[in-house]
Amino acid sequence: MVAPSAGSLWVLTGTLFSLLLVGAFVAVIVARRLLRGTGKTTGNLDDLKPRSDNPAAFMTASMQAVIQKLKEQERELEALHRAERERAQQTERLSEAVTRNMPAGLLLLNSAGLVTSANPAAELALDVKSLVYRRYSEVLGAGSRLTELLAGCLEHGRTYRREEVEYLTASSELRQLGVTISPILNNTNDVTGAICLLSDLTELAALQKQIHMKENLAALGELSAGIAHEFKNALATISGYAQMIRSEAQPGTELREHGELILNQTRALTHVVTEFLKFARPLQLANEQVALRPMIDRVLIEVAEILPDVPITAVGEFADVSGDDALLRQAILNLVRNAAEAAAENPGGRVVIRGEIDNSGTLQGQRISIADNGPGVPPESITKIFMPFYTTKTNGTGLGLAVVQKIVVQHGGTIEVRNQPEGGADFILWLPFVREPVREIDSADARI
Repeated sequence: MVAPSAGSLWVLTGTLFSLLLVGAFVAVIVARRLLRGTGKTTGNLDDLKPRSDNPAAFMTASMQAVIQKLKEQERELEALHRAERERAQQTERLSEAVTRNMPAGLLLLNSAGLVTSANPAAELALDVKSLVYRRYSEVLGAGSRLTELLAGCLEHGRTYRREEVEYLTASSELRQLGVTISPILNNTNDVTGAICLLSDLTELAALQKQIHMKENLAALGELSAGIAHEFKNALATISGYAQMIRSEAQPGTELREHGELILNQTRALTHVVTEFLKFARPLQLANEQVALRPMIDRVLIEVAEILPDVPITAVGEFADVSGDDALLRQAILNLVRNAAEAAAENPGGRVVIRGEIDNSGTLQGQRISIADNGPGVPPESITKIFMPFYTTKTNGTGLGLAVVQKIVVQHGGTIEVRNQPEGGADFILWLPFVREPVREIDSADARI
């Protein structure tokens, strides 16, 4: 049997109570008239008791009993209503607790595009506080990929499962988000809102990128092992014959000039092969505590001697990291020198090295930003700039940044480059405070 709702019981109780009051009022009037008609009472108390031979008194007593019963039912209904309200509040508290403690971000949007609910994981993934009652396009940016997906869901009822999107936070941090979006439909299949689940995949994407990078390094190391010996032997033979030609030719003759040209070219090729072997050869990393601030101060002095017209400053916090002092100095020196050379192309060029202690992720580390106000990195070169033999310089070998990346990766860190909105490039280097042991990569069979 279906239990009546609390509202209908209240209406029925009120109606019965009103009818009983009217009946009681009528019964009292009838009783008074009957008593006046007797003329006088005998004074016997038994006559005042409700008896079946006194209809008016009996009716009054019956009405009082019914009223008492209705009051008891009213109290029972109030207790049921209070228990139902407590159960609803408990369910609401449980739902809020589950939503608040979900590891994935949750956004609820209405049909107007306003965020009606957001849990802390969503605010953390989007790096935005107080998301509720704000328009999603305002929070996420009108041109972002996540905004496009939400608009497609609200306007056309589309469902997106396990999408990966790039999201730029208000602090200019690029994050990789996993997104699942589904519409909220009413009985007529009209879209009344949207549910969006978010997962921060930034660390996972960085790990996948690092694994791919190490596999490329392994393949390149195997390739270099096969050709380096042949290259060096051929260059030594060419250089030897060029020296013989130069020594036998008379000064000022064309033959002697040709010998000089051959020697210069072999020296250049020898430098390229040496740099290539330096990049491809497995790194032997020392495990020591490296004080970054004194190292950066030494790097500033060295670069200032080469490019004295470009001011270089270091600001922020710099801690100690575990790693190889010589290799880390080589990487930072290469980045600072490149930044100074780029800044020298513009009047008023400058370089700023900024240090920051990073405690946001699961691993604590040191973030170093090396920014210049030069021409920046061409957009088509952003994804290629760390590739071996890719260079934007006329006389570059294309191995400097590749070596830097290898050093950083072998230390368990990451490196990326961004163009600044006001102009210039910003190389961001991240190193863990405690370096985990990394197996050296010296063949294509090596695995992480």
